[in-house]
Amino acid sequence: MTEWVQVKGIIRPGHQVASGQSPQSPYPQGTIALQTPFFQSLGLDLTAFFAGTLNVEISPYSYQMLAPEYTFLAVDWSAYHPPENFSFSPCYLNYQGDRYRSLVYYPHPETKRSHFQNPNLLEILSPFITDLTYGQEVTLELNSQVICLQLPT
Repeated sequence: MTEWVQVKGIIRPGHQVASGQSPQSPYPQGTIALQTPFFQSLGLDLTAFFAGTLNVEISPYSYQMLAPEYTFLAVDWSAYHPPENFSFSPCYLNYQGDRYRSLVYYPHPETKRSHFQNPNLLEILSPFITDLTYGQEVTLELNSQVICLQLPT
């Protein structure tokens, strides 16, 4: 049985590579748009989500992926760098009384060449949320059997 744990977080600016909004990105479409067909061929359909990530800072917590629902190894989605490993975990994002079915998007740091995230920042794929902006608070519901929240020691 799924055990959901809630954690509050703040929407933070990211590298804007996932959405393709960074002028320095070699991916004008964004990495999510480019990766979506690869994940779909592996059994995960991302077309219900906005083609970019929400960066949710969950300080003072950090997190560890324990047993993600989806893990794809050596996904060769770009000619710019070697294949990467990715994991995904279903979650919910709550904002202003609405609950959005979402996914934690986790590019494994050991196979990622650049654009590393802080350990207290979760990347979330969700439907487009019109009035959500940087600095706003959201609540995430995470599967505690998949993602372990940790306080600093």
